[in-house]
Amino acid sequence: MYAQSLSRLLSILDELRERCPWDKKQTLQSLRPQTIEELYELTDALSGERWDDIREELGDILLHIVFYCRIASEQGQFAMPDVIEGICNKLIHRHPHIYSVISVNDEADVRRNWEQIKKSEGKQSVLSGVPASMPALIKALRIQEKSAQIGFEWKRIEEVRDKVAEELREMDEAVASGNKEHIEEEIGDLFFAMINYARFAGVDPEEALEKTNRKFIRRFRYIEEAADRMGKDIRSMNLAEMDALWNEAKRSDK
Repeated sequence: MYAQSLSRLLSILDELRERCPWDKKQTLQSLRPQTIEELYELTDALSGERWDDIREELGDILLHIVFYCRIASEQGQFAMPDVIEGICNKLIHRHPHIYSVISVNDEADVRRNWEQIKKSEGKQSVLSGVPASMPALIKALRIQEKSAQIGFEWKRIEEVRDKVAEELREMDEAVASGNKEHIEEEIGDLFFAMINYARFAGVDPEEALEKTNRKFIRRFRYIEEAADRMGKDIRSMNLAEMDALWNEAKRSDK
């Protein structure tokens, strides 16, 4: 069934590429921003565990994968089977505890072996697999996870908390100095330390921040709607009035 469904998708895309004016014009670069958009739509669906939307968004991502393979095939680079075989071979090679004689005790061993195998494949750095264009928060988390796999890691969460406090003091000193570049550097260091603190606490910092974003939006909309009910223009309200409505919104959340 899987092969039949994939074959149908490939056939449809072949026909669209040959007959549809829009599909004919698409290139790697024209599809790239759309792929990024589709990925964000998928992450939204995943965050809300909206299964129907997840299924639909996965289909959109699969379409983009097939489209890139079609373009590559047209240029004599590779085809869809090459991509599939490539990932199959990679998975087997990087899981010697399943497909060979290597033994592991836990997930940490698996992750360490994965990084060692990547190095043996010619990766110049433990961090070389972190995409340069990845959003900064997620990139910081991946950097920390990867460096931790070779032991570059605090031992206890209390040490990470001390680092957060140190970075906060240094940020305050930078703000007092008025040096914008120094302030930027120290705020970056504080963000990085806080992401590490979240990681040690077992919290996904991206998900935590997104939940706070959604909470802020929900409460701010409450203020806007309350202002409308009161016949007031929110732009004319002072901070004390808006803060009182914010506290109402907090109570309604509970």
